Amino acid sequence: MHRAMRYYPMFVSLENKACLVVGAGEVGTRKIASLLACGAGSVLVLDMREPEGELSALRENPALTFERRSFEDKDLDGRFLVIASTSDEALNWRISDLCRERGLLCNIVDQPEKCSFIVPAVVSQGDLTLAISTGGQSPALAKHLRRHLQESFGKEYAALLVVMGRLRPLLLDLGQETRDNTAVFRALVGSRLLEALAARDREQAAAVLAEHLPEALRPRITELLHGLL
Repeated sequence: MHRAMRYYPMFVSLENKACLVVGAGEVGTRKIASLLACGAGSVLVLDMREPEGELSALRENPALTFERRSFEDKDLDGRFLVIASTSDEALNWRISDLCRERGLLCNIVDQPEKCSFIVPAVVSQGDLTLAISTGGQSPALAKHLRRHLQESFGKEYAALLVVMGRLRPLLLDLGQETRDNTAVFRALVGSRLLEALAARDREQAAAVLAEHLPEALRPRITELLHGLL
């Protein structure tokens, strides 16, 4: 029985990275939007059609360059990541083969056999990102799981991460032992803070923080919750 490839899960920084997208239809445009949202240094988009709809709006992003023409081999020069979303099988294979020869990250939409990486279904709440992959075997199942997770992880998780992000440097500046800092973070994660944030109950959230924070940081509770409730 054929065994599907097992992919290595990772999150990649696109800061200062040059990306290429060939094909800017509905799916391609979603990929372009995602690359820009993740801070890609530059995104070159190639398509034979005039940009319209969402793509026209995305062109306002200075990181995006659109060229109405066909793909050329030299378009891969200096690229970090390549996505192809075309209906041309021969072109998709050509891009895939060229990327493999050059060691470039390559995704051919909905064709995992041509890819060096696949794009997972994603659920995001602020800095929280949950990625779901079925190894390319069932995008439908991945989307089903994404909908389920979207219902389970609300905006309170984004708020909790904001509090944790604000707290971390304050706690580290106290110069405590690592194990003491770890204990504070674990206690907060297991506390009713998430419940209080979900209910937008500032008083309860402040009480939970006061219970678990070192005395020196209790005067900073208002700062930690600022703008969240």
